[in-house]
Amino acid sequence: MLALVTCADAVGLDTDLPLLTAHLDARVVVWDDRSIEWAEFDAVIVRSAWDYPARRDEFLGWASRVDEVSRLWNPLEILVWNTDKRYLAELASAGLPVVPTWFVAPGDPLPSDLDLTGDVVVKPTVGIGSQGVVRATGDPDAARAQIAVLHGDGRVAMVQPYREAIDAEGETGLVYVGGRFSHAIEKSAILASPIEWEGSLYAKELIRPRVPSAAQRALADTVVAALAPTAYARIDLVPGGDGPEILEVELTEPSLFLETAPAAPEHAAAVFRNLAG
Repeated sequence: MLALVTCADAVGLDTDLPLLTAHLDARVVVWDDRSIEWAEFDAVIVRSAWDYPARRDEFLGWASRVDEVSRLWNPLEILVWNTDKRYLAELASAGLPVVPTWFVAPGDPLPSDLDLTGDVVVKPTVGIGSQGVVRATGDPDAARAQIAVLHGDGRVAMVQPYREAIDAEGETGLVYVGGRFSHAIEKSAILASPIEWEGSLYAKELIRPRVPSAAQRALADTVVAALAPTAYARIDLVPGGDGPEILEVELTEPSLFLETAPAAPEHAAAVFRNLAG
């Protein structure tokens, strides 16, 4: 028996889960449900623990406990690394094309090379679904104000230039299951207009199937090849000036948008089934 892990607020919202359970001997469980005996599962697969940003230490503590009694996917070390977006600095240092990113911790001055006068996005390093995200277009005061808000909550802020080509092309998410490419999706430009929310967890997005370009596929393949073994990964790319750039590497709780590819649910279920060993 497998556990597919969600959170209480996401019950009924994760569209991947019913597609997976149709092909798996699996139980959908809430990660912070204290009645669950995690050792009873052959593998525990994190899927939609979308409330972790406000409780990251608690979530990672839970993951550590599960790791001691069952097979946890993605693995604990990946969850620790991936739940703070400062991992982007490591990818950039490795020579990968990442959207330029500046990190500002509470109490630190703004980096001397950070220009807030252009079109920038400010967001927390621990966050999902556009929570705490502000786009400041030619308004440095608004950018500074959002940095101050995040610092007031004890959070590290990150600042990135907004890539205007997203408005026309959208983002591209390439989904990998068991380390192999499965399918790709187009995500609408959420910040091109005021954000609309789907409940309290994530912003509304228009999702369509997409055939990735050769450059997008090559970049995503390179990223996945550099990772430790994973059950799933979604590599989110945006158009940069010289080709695709990495916006995020989603290894903790990404929607896989299985409904966009007819063979994807059964394929993912087969991979997950094998994770139990």
